[in-house]
This record gives sequence, structure tokens and C-alpha cells, in this order.
Amino acid sequence: MTKNQNSIPTIAARLDTDKPVRKTPYQVKGVIIRDFPDHPIVPFINGAYRDNFLYPRIQVKILNEQINFIGIKEGVNPIKSLVKKLKIMNFGNITFEVLDHNIDLATNRFALASHLIRYRFLTPWVALNEPNLMKYKYLYGEERLKFLTRLLSQNIVFLAKEMELELHSKVFSKLKLDSLYPRMVDDGKMGAFYGDFHTNFILPNFLGIGNGITKGYGVVFSQFNPSDFTFDESEVKEDADNDSIVEKLPENWEEEGLSEDDIPKSRREKNQVNEPDEPNYNTLKYHSRKL
Repeated sequence: MTKNQNSIPTIAARLDTDKPVRKTPYQVKGVIIRDFPDHPIVPFINGAYRDNFLYPRIQVKILNEQINFIGIKEGVNPIKSLVKKLKIMNFGNITFEVLDHNIDLATNRFALASHLIRYRFLTPWVALNEPNLMKYKYLYGEERLKFLTRLLSQNIVFLAKEMELELHSKVFSKLKLDSLYPRMVDDGKMGAFYGDFHTNFILPNFLGIGNGITKGYGVVFSQFNPSDFTFDESEVKEDADNDSIVEKLPENWEEEGLSEDDIPKSRREKNQVNEPDEPNYNTLKYHSRKL
């Protein structure tokens, strides 16, 4: 991974509609694909980019009954273009008028930090896929929390690797979950959790991590604003305040931190042979499966 940490563009776009939106991300995508079949956003949301992007570059969320689009790198420009064109969204049984849109563009929302930043899950974090769910059943107490914390750090390292970021230090995380008993989703095949976490990695608000991203799971949020953060030791809140947005890294944190070598290789990596340095973006596909 060699890319400059501040070179990853991100976008968060929200639509203001005349009525609350009680639809699923899949239904929103269906309307867009039907009404804008030739728009460059379509291959990002219809599965055409499934084989090359392990992490979806465009995500659709329904948050507070509003439609939100989250984009990274290649997904930024298609979202910018689309939201300016959306005036009406007809779902058949109901039609929404788009009154306005709000766009937040940034290049500093995806990088390592020298301190811990607090996030909370707005939607359940689906940490446990079927294999991990079986392992989790045989763990108890602190073992469960350590297992989940490692999975969270793996999720974040995976994202950094997908974005070709250079990790000059390890990723450290700590979890504060509402319960260690998973909420079963996907017909009981996966386990999800609510709660907060701290990590030394800056993540864009409303980004999804974990499993089930395309279904709206794992949405993260922080009040932290990178443009206001000076990394000045004297300005960082003390760790004693569990609700602080920014905290110091604990002593010996690197012993529990993870690097790129600590995450499993994806199927794509195992199967790739002599992949060209620059992929053909006309045939790229995204994949929604995560660690």
C-alpha cells in the first residue's frame, strides 16, 4: 500500500424529500437503475462491479427516514452527478419529491490517527458471519470481547488495504457493546451488535463496516471533525472520560494492534495471478462481502 493517506476522496450526500422515506436501500437502487439506466452510478449498484471491488465504492443508506449516498474514490463523481439530477423518485405505491440535497466532500476522512477516536454504530454491526458465529458460541466473557475487538480491527485494516493506504503503524480498537449476546440477522446465520468503539483510524461518517453493508448494517458515526483536530497532546481529552470523542492511545497498544499481515487473504487475492498494475475501470465490479 503506497497511496498518500490524504488522497482518498469521500462523499456523503443526503436527499431532503417531501415525505419520510420508509424504503430499503435495494428499493432505492431499483428506482435509480430504472430511471437512470445509462448513468455511471448504475454499475456500482447493480452488481456489475462485483468481482474487482471487495468493498463497495458506493453505498445507499436509509437513515432517519432520509436517503443517503456514501462514496469512496471511484464512487464520488457518480454520486455528485446523480443527486443533482434527482427530482422525483417514484416507487410505484408512493412518490417522493426531492426538495434539496446536501453534499459533504472530503479527502481527510480516511487515515491513521495518533489518538483514539470514538464512533458509534447507527445500525447493527454484523460482526459474525457463519464460521465466526460458531467460534463465538464456544467463547465466554472477556474472550468474546477480545474476539469481537479483533474482528473490528480486521474490518478497518481490510478497508485500509482496499483503499491502498500505507499503514505506517498498527490499527488499535476497543469496543463498548450494549450486549455480548448477538442479535441474529439474515435468518439466524449472522450475529450483530450495537454499541460504541474507539480506534486510531479516521473513518467517514455513515460508512458501513462488517457484513451486510448493502443491507444498511454497520453504519458508523462520530462527532469528530478532522479539520478541527490538531493532534496537540494538551488538547486531547483524558481517557477517564468514557464519552470523550478523542482519547490517548493506551500504553503498549501496539501489542494488541493489527497490521495488514493480521487479516485473512480474500478469495480474490488468492485467485489473482499476474494482475495488471492498473485495472480496467470499464469492467470493474464491486463485492459487498466483508471480513
